[in-house]
Amino acid sequence: MAKTRVLIMDDEELILDVVSSMLEYLGYEVDLSRNGQEALVKYGAAMQSGSPFGAVIMDLTIPGDRGGKDVIRDLLSMDPDAKAIVSSGYSNDPIMTNCTEYGFRGVVKKPFKMEDLRDVLVQVLGS
Repeated sequence: MAKTRVLIMDDEELILDVVSSMLEYLGYEVDLSRNGQEALVKYGAAMQSGSPFGAVIMDLTIPGDRGGKDVIRDLLSMDPDAKAIVSSGYSNDPIMTNCTEYGFRGVVKKPFKMEDLRDVLVQVLGS
């Protein structure tokens, strides 16, 4: 059985490294993007290749670039069924408290533990 593919969008190299290691440990196949445009290109290419991402974990804000707050609209117009999870250390942002109103399916607050990541993916992927 093929592993579920997860795309991580974050501008911090350390977060990309740690989260990809956590996801691989949990049994997911991981791809990385450092900004919104790269995430959209990779997501679209994965859809066209017939090997789509099961979920996308997006950093809410990316300084000087488009973060999850902006990218979610484009992602949902590309794939209305996209399973996007918003990630941020800014827990007081309205998107973090009402993520579904913005098109996200789940939230994971930074810093997060492996259990947090596992739980939100199980919830979002419906396993």
